Amino acid sequence: MRTADYDFSLPHSLIAARPAEKRDGSRLLVLHKGGDIEHRSFSDLPAYLVPGDLLILNNTKVFPARILARKPSGGKLAFLLVAKNPDGSWKVLSREHYTGALTIAGQFCVHMTGGKIVRFPDDIDHNTIMWKHGHMPLPPYIKRKADDEDMHRYQTVYAEVEGSIAAPTAGFHFTHELLDVIRKRSVQVHMITLHVGTGTFRPVTAERIEDHIMDTEQFEIPAAVIAAFKEAKQSGGRVITVGTTTTRTLEGYFSGRCSCRSLNETVTGSTDIFIHEGYRFRAADVLITNFHLPQSTPLMLTAAFAGRKKLLHAYLEAINRGYRFFSYGDAMLVL
Repeated sequence: MRTADYDFSLPHSLIAARPAEKRDGSRLLVLHKGGDIEHRSFSDLPAYLVPGDLLILNNTKVFPARILARKPSGGKLAFLLVAKNPDGSWKVLSREHYTGALTIAGQFCVHMTGGKIVRFPDDIDHNTIMWKHGHMPLPPYIKRKADDEDMHRYQTVYAEVEGSIAAPTAGFHFTHELLDVIRKRSVQVHMITLHVGTGTFRPVTAERIEDHIMDTEQFEIPAAVIAAFKEAKQSGGRVITVGTTTTRTLEGYFSGRCSCRSLNETVTGSTDIFIHEGYRFRAADVLITNFHLPQSTPLMLTAAFAGRKKLLHAYLEAINRGYRFFSYGDAMLVL
């Protein structure tokens, strides 16, 4: 398949710059495997779930990874903390190949090497700096600065395990009240963790999608989730994955496309699985997801699940009806 086959035209006005007033007040496009489409509200989701279903969410927590700093010359430089190295330094993303000292908030001095590595002084708690002076890493298509609202809205209500530089946005639409309604329908709700890194949002630059290589991302799956998964499959229940990150975690594990080990009743590991058309799903029976960027790996995963032509037709329908797209946008349920 060609990367260009996953392109579509989107009016800029449909890119959601702010979250919906109510999380579960977002719109929900329901795409049936046969191609039929329904238009609902996300609060209607429980009507599509039945006893015995297994709903699996990603409880990763986004940290305020975008740091604004100044050079000794007074010039500004922004960088994104990506991952902590074994030696205590951080891998970062920056638009400049800068090497030298940087000052954060006029008081903390760090050292950057080549625009790729940042080292904090040993006597400074980087966590304190991030949560006090960092900014939520909003995607670049949101053309505004992150503010106080983003500190809790660019996060799921069940976020618990800190480690992501981008949010698992399909989970934005859930509230604690909605999850309680779902549980009362005898639907099991479980959590796994995949820390969203550069692999999820790195652009596909290869002409053929098969030539794209995903970055490795870390995950954790409690043994209880694996047991519940197997029980649901054996009893005919459906496994409903919330978001492409949850889907990649489970598919990476159950397809063997991972490096992992068991520790304290939890499977920990990493996966670089790239799901696109031709992949045989082993875990997900139903997918809840947002509307994704053109030519992106989340769009390709969703196309593999729903069928590319059906999915792009649904996207066109969503555009014509004024759905809100991307991270803070509306949702889709693929049955």
